Amino acid sequence: MGKGLTKRQQQLKESFIKERGYWSEDLWEPVLKIDPDFFEAYVNFSSAPWKKGALPPKTKELIYIAVDAATTHLYEPGLRVHVANALRYGATQEEIMEVLELVSALGIHTLVMGVPVLLEELKKAGKRTRAPRV
Repeated sequence: MGKGLTKRQQQLKESFIKERGYWSEDLWEPVLKIDPDFFEAYVNFSSAPWKKGALPPKTKELIYIAVDAATTHLYEPGLRVHVANALRYGATQEEIMEVLELVSALGIHTLVMGVPVLLEELKKAGKRTRAPRV
């Protein structure tokens, strides 16, 4: 069992990992510990697109990037998780940059926050940045 989790909380954590394919201790563990009922409802709701659907996982992660990077949301911890997930599913830096460029129409803050996150996550993933094609 995880750090101070009850049996039910551990089961909910495992359900999240099974349904969503990742776990972020900093993001989800506090919610899980404080309100397991809410966490369970969230897992059921947020997992719906992962249970069936027409979009491949990479595309779903690119959409999450757009949501988290949008000026109306600007949720950097989630952005980091979804950039890393998108890279794991095979997204290229060009695809992620294009998403940030599209979302930047909502506000330039998307690029100011998003590009450094992309560069850091590329570095963590062991990928090199490429010079633009001329």
